[in-house]
Amino acid sequence: MTSLTDAEVTTRLPAPPPHRKKRLSPRVRTIAVFSYLMLIALAMIYIYPFLVAVSSSFKTDADATANPLQLIPEVWSLAAYNRLFTDVPLPLWTFNTAFITVIVTCGRVFFDSLAGYALSRLQFRGRTVIFAVFIGVMSVPGVVLLIPRFLILQQLGLYDTYGGMIIPLLTSAAGIFIMKQFFDSIPVSVEEAARIDGASIFRTYRTIVLPMARPALITLFILSFQGSWNEFGHFIVSRQSADLNTLTTGVASLVSGQLGSGNQYPLQLAAATLMTIPVAIIFFIFQKRIMNNTGGAEKG
Repeated sequence: MTSLTDAEVTTRLPAPPPHRKKRLSPRVRTIAVFSYLMLIALAMIYIYPFLVAVSSSFKTDADATANPLQLIPEVWSLAAYNRLFTDVPLPLWTFNTAFITVIVTCGRVFFDSLAGYALSRLQFRGRTVIFAVFIGVMSVPGVVLLIPRFLILQQLGLYDTYGGMIIPLLTSAAGIFIMKQFFDSIPVSVEEAARIDGASIFRTYRTIVLPMARPALITLFILSFQGSWNEFGHFIVSRQSADLNTLTTGVASLVSGQLGSGNQYPLQLAAATLMTIPVAIIFFIFQKRIMNNTGGAEKG
């Protein structure tokens, strides 16, 4: 028998059929175009108010009053931004907000992850009841708890202090719920080797489980940063001194007209525009790492 060379085998094999692009039917194409148009319309409805806020911050008071929805100012002006750094204590508001946000964010990431791990892994009496309480707290509107929170802070002597503004925000039921659900998705088998070596529960949590929970931690970090940076209701009932104003309460004082007569729309919107920059930066940096998956943990 004669053996065929590789070249002869290649020439005798049938040529693969040419790749043809699958054409969409007119109905499918129409549905796709309509869907994209709907998404663009919804995006414009969501983005348009923000564009109005940014453009109005570069207007004069008269222009903002006469043409509130016009995206292009008739006269470009930086007067609103100049006033923010001269007539308004914006640096003080920014410092208070950043100081509180950093402490609250670090506290939530630590305490919420620790509580979520305890509810996920530790077996103790009443664990189900405690978790049900957390779910119940999540369903309660935050406005309902403002007055009790004010009374508690006043009785403890924490009213109108940094402690009263920070301590009640160090944990959140939503953060504990997120971390507990993520730890439930990590197999218990990945912790068995550490337990055999005699590692304590906290060491296992810190060295084994916590690195695997990086997607959930990043999600919790972003939500905590955004929530504490934009917090308003709690800061209203926990402080009275103007020296403890944050960006949210400071902008609210601008809206109430405490810095002069007139609508002052550009001044208010300039402050609101500057407020969004840190949160937007944090989100765009970590958006691709939010709650990816636990595939890496399961493979380990």
